[in-house]
Amino acid sequence: MKKLVACLFTCAVILTGAVSLEASDDVIKIGVLAKRGPEKCLKKWMPTAEYLSEKLGKTVRIQPLKFDAVPLFLKNKKIDFFLVNSSMFCDMKNQFGGRAIATLKNARQGNALTKFGGVIFVKADSPIKTIQDIKGKTFMCVKKSSFGGYQMALREMKMNGVDPENDCPVFKEAGTHDKVVEMVLKGVIQVGTVRSDTIERMVAEGKLKMSDIRVIHQQKDDFPFVHSTQLYPEWPMASCADTDPELANAVADALINMPPDSPAAKAGKCLGWIKPLSYTQVENLLSTLNLGSFASAE
Repeated sequence: MKKLVACLFTCAVILTGAVSLEASDDVIKIGVLAKRGPEKCLKKWMPTAEYLSEKLGKTVRIQPLKFDAVPLFLKNKKIDFFLVNSSMFCDMKNQFGGRAIATLKNARQGNALTKFGGVIFVKADSPIKTIQDIKGKTFMCVKKSSFGGYQMALREMKMNGVDPENDCPVFKEAGTHDKVVEMVLKGVIQVGTVRSDTIERMVAEGKLKMSDIRVIHQQKDDFPFVHSTQLYPEWPMASCADTDPELANAVADALINMPPDSPAAKAGKCLGWIKPLSYTQVENLLSTLNLGSFASAE
């Protein structure tokens, strides 16, 4: 199986032009943020390209992109659509234009979710009770560029007078959501933040019990997973500034009508797509935190 995946990946790299900026003009190209590497990206999203190819009667291919490659491909107009996390979408839209054409309907433990949040948590026996108590404590996030794994929590903390990068004697990036949880449970780090559904997933996997942790600043609403922040819209599929509007509408229609039990939805670990939600809330977060292209000019 590993050899088969590797072979598919090698073929896809050649087909999508992942080794260069060059690509055929008669192919519809979707740039996808490959946060876990190109091989996993292709395995997850190639069925969506195949689904769109069938619906549109045109060849659609996936272009895995690292974080720093996304603006390069947009600037050089080498992709027609892009699928990145919500905060990166707003940053790229602000720099290069484009528009959201559909929002992902994520599948999480039997739930269909179009929004998600961030969780700030400590060990159950920790004396830390409030966001203000985080000052002077050791802190870990997934990565500074992670929307659900840091930026959401950062906004909540700053609104409550806490800046973990300056107020905590130790501030670390774990790289993965699971590692943040593991470091807090081991007592290596006192406070952690991850995206919503991480805790419940790890509970389902037998890695911890809900009683092992305490959520700080927990929000009370009908969202099925614990969270400490506002809820923000899931990843959008976006068309680039120069993409033909008719093509963009056709892709949007195909995505929104994707059956939840289709091979594409199953591979993407989702239940399909919905009409695009508003991303103004995400833009407000970036402006408030002075992140990316939303940073105030000095």
